[in-house]
Amino acid sequence: MSKRRDPNPEFDFFIPLMNDLPLKDQREVMERPFFSLQKRKRLKPIEYRSPQGDAWVKVEAMPAYGMATIWDADILIWAASVINRMKEQGVNDLPRTLTTTTYDLLRGIRRGTGGRDYQELQAALSRLETTSIRTSLRAPKRRTEAQFGWLDGWSLEVDPETDQPRGMTITLSNWVYEGIVSERSLLTMHPDYFLLTGGLERALYRVARKHAGQQRGGWTCRVELLREKTGSDSTVGEFNRMLRKLIEADQLPEYTLSMTKTGGGASAVLFELRGAAEAAELHAKLEADRERRERAEAERRRTHEVDALMDRLARGQRA
Repeated sequence: MSKRRDPNPEFDFFIPLMNDLPLKDQREVMERPFFSLQKRKRLKPIEYRSPQGDAWVKVEAMPAYGMATIWDADILIWAASVINRMKEQGVNDLPRTLTTTTYDLLRGIRRGTGGRDYQELQAALSRLETTSIRTSLRAPKRRTEAQFGWLDGWSLEVDPETDQPRGMTITLSNWVYEGIVSERSLLTMHPDYFLLTGGLERALYRVARKHAGQQRGGWTCRVELLREKTGSDSTVGEFNRMLRKLIEADQLPEYTLSMTKTGGGASAVLFELRGAAEAAELHAKLEADRERRERAEAERRRTHEVDALMDRLARGQRA
């Protein structure tokens, strides 16, 4: 627990230290397009259906606020991380409403703590509360649907003398809360995720973490399907350009990306663990060295055999 900044006993803040918390996010949210990838206001709905057609998502924005962004989702990651720590500590009644300070929340998600940062935090909370999501996920046999917002509500406490933010509460929606507290519903994320500045690179990391995971050989996804999974509203050409630029930059935590082809010849992206990719590169290098040594040895033997034959022929001629 960090030191309380306000001695007033009427505020009982729960202030987690994020540097002590493994980042957690919900598996089913990471692999599907629930958030806008742009910081400018998005009003165009996101509509996604899985290739099998059994899972679908529709996200709609309230015009006054716009759609919740992938940066706003950092608040949900913070909440999942905090509740998961409580669960690990054996807390029986896991709260749906979390209490903290604006300062600690902003620091926890690697944001600044200036006046503009507080204003952006309030805007993010408003988008999370007003964005409407409908989905077949968790529905029995996908025949029904759920409709919810990310937050049911939030509040900010303001110092009456300085008019500065002091404490805040965040109430998760039932859908979000149930996803966090369910068994094996969370995945650990790399702490550098918060440092990713681009919406698409954040979405690519989330997809990679869900699908590629720790598996050897990586995971391959068609570019067309990847565009649908990220929820990008860019044109196909622009998406491909941004994708290739990110692959060239190679800045994702944990994973490295490369262009490839599917068995049917469609353009695809291969997601591989950085350690696995380096191990594969080392293995390939060692294999190439072995083959070079074998070729050199074979060439040495052939040279020796030719020299021996020439020597025998020369001795025969002298005889």
